[in-house]
Amino acid sequence: MADIETLKQETRVFNASDAFKENATISGMDAYNAMCADAAQDYEGFWASLARENLEWKKPFTQILDESNAPFYKWFDDGLLNVSYNCLDRNLENGNADKIAVIFEADGGQVTKVTYRELHQQVCKFANGLKSLGIKKSDRVVIYMPMSVEGIVAMQACARIGATHSVVFGGFSAKSLQERIIDAGAVTVITADQQVRGGKHLPLKIIVDEALALGGCEAVRNVIVYQRTGADVGVTAGRDLLMSELVASQSDVCEPEWVSAEHPLFILYTSGSTGTPKGVQHSSGGYLLWAMLTMKWTFDIKPDDIFWCTADIGWVTGHTYIAYGPLAVGATEIVFEGIPTFPNAGRFWDMIARHKATIFYTAPTAIRSLIKAADADEKIHPDRYDLSSLRLLGSVGEPINPEAWMWYYKHIGRENCPIVDTFWQTETGGHMITPLPGATPMVPGSCTLPLPGIMAAIVDETGADLPNGQGGILVVKRPWPSMIRTIWNDPERFKKSYFPEELGGKTYLAGDGAIRSAETGNFTITGRIDDVLNVSGHRMGTMEIESALVAHPLVAEAAVVGKPDETTGESICAFVVLKRSRPTGDEAKQIAKELRDWVAKEIGPIAKPKEIRFGDNLPKTRSGKIMRRLLRLLAKGEAITQDISTLENPAILDQLKDAQ
Repeated sequence: MADIETLKQETRVFNASDAFKENATISGMDAYNAMCADAAQDYEGFWASLARENLEWKKPFTQILDESNAPFYKWFDDGLLNVSYNCLDRNLENGNADKIAVIFEADGGQVTKVTYRELHQQVCKFANGLKSLGIKKSDRVVIYMPMSVEGIVAMQACARIGATHSVVFGGFSAKSLQERIIDAGAVTVITADQQVRGGKHLPLKIIVDEALALGGCEAVRNVIVYQRTGADVGVTAGRDLLMSELVASQSDVCEPEWVSAEHPLFILYTSGSTGTPKGVQHSSGGYLLWAMLTMKWTFDIKPDDIFWCTADIGWVTGHTYIAYGPLAVGATEIVFEGIPTFPNAGRFWDMIARHKATIFYTAPTAIRSLIKAADADEKIHPDRYDLSSLRLLGSVGEPINPEAWMWYYKHIGRENCPIVDTFWQTETGGHMITPLPGATPMVPGSCTLPLPGIMAAIVDETGADLPNGQGGILVVKRPWPSMIRTIWNDPERFKKSYFPEELGGKTYLAGDGAIRSAETGNFTITGRIDDVLNVSGHRMGTMEIESALVAHPLVAEAAVVGKPDETTGESICAFVVLKRSRPTGDEAKQIAKELRDWVAKEIGPIAKPKEIRFGDNLPKTRSGKIMRRLLRLLAKGEAITQDISTLENPAILDQLKDAQ
């Protein structure tokens, strides 16, 4: 890939307060640099020391990193441990037994608090219930559940008995669920009668029945149903069981299954470029180690923190920063069933105020939609809420554009909270490049520097390092403990996707373009490699153009894709949501011209979108992720024949067909 050009430089820099720095887990850049130097000097020793200090081992490891079958790396392979033990039992032994582990808020506002002792009992009972059904170590269990304490219990119970879980997001269709059940070879599905989101009851058990009826799922012996609403969803005799009945007579003591650090903890399916789901498989020991370390380093977690990650357990963020990381460090966390706009778009701010959240971790998509809502209705503007409990903010899921960063910093953090803009992926298991709140100077839109031990670099298509200031392909040059181990059932696709021979077969290809500042060395993600546009020979990341559009006072959200162009090779097509109603006719043409001129001023004439299309929203999954593949099809004028069952707002597609 040729160099990616960056045409706009962000010069604003923000630092945490002296008081924050003094109390931070990693305090100051000298401390950060010293840790990086330790990792560079003795890479295996660096990780071995952290694994011994942070994890409880039944049998200590003697082998640190096995590179003999690269890229199928192994970490701490001969050590034995149990993930659930490290998350729960340890907190019964260290004085946290009666500490609140989970503050659960239901869609309707009901609040349930669960201590570590109570969570341990629930997990043990359910683990014994799974064992009573014949589920054993290395069996695969699919979890298709709403955001709930029970969902976390199901994941932890699988880990406790050594079963490998695969959580499927509750917004996926029956066909998508069936594909994942078949690929994983699941013997059991754990689900709920319904999920409740935004005041609506949405089916889950019925979709499971449909998925199993599609065929190919003969390995599934049981479907376990958590009764969230009590809806009558039908029972298949001999197969279906109520969770409440399964656990009723079980003991609340369950000896953990001690497994190798390399034992598969979970499979999580992510979209592939071919359209076929990729089963990303993670280990037990290395994965949990990084979940713990990033809780301590990135989130600077303290014993009295109230931590809130707004993700769903169906995504990797919900695995690492809800189901495992916070519990492994003995934190109190908020788990939320609903959506940020119900009963109104002040829900997040109201919950932070009521629960006294100290750390808030959400997605740029949510931030941008809430900016729009706050501008439209001052009654639910965050300035009207007491957010003084917050001490740290986080961003996850995609690069955050600088103007959204500034709004987040000013209106949510009140210019007093560091923002950790975390770059990572399903495949990495945890944060890779992010500011450390007590050390790294923050730059809006930049994820700044790699965490200690993460050997990130920017290279060209041959794997040669590029100098700072020159964009290219983001890679990681050394294996790290929480990395993907393989693609389930497809090791060749794993090698081809992530460790291509063009880069030597041992370098991890992130699939993202990035650039490092010539002055600071900070990383900025420019978008997926396949989201790099080539306009008249100029290569530009889509993220940069999106950031420029969103910086315009009229624009709430924007997504940019490329489309073939006879003259320029590729032209820029922008999909835009305004902070006001969607324009039509001459008004739409006038605003489109204004936005083109704005981008030309912000970045340069080469970055002006050839087409701008306005909508009331962008096509998003129910988790809030923009479905860019649909935007590419719309831009090209092609028919959409792919599965859009996870799309929250299908009617938007018709709006976005008209170009200005």
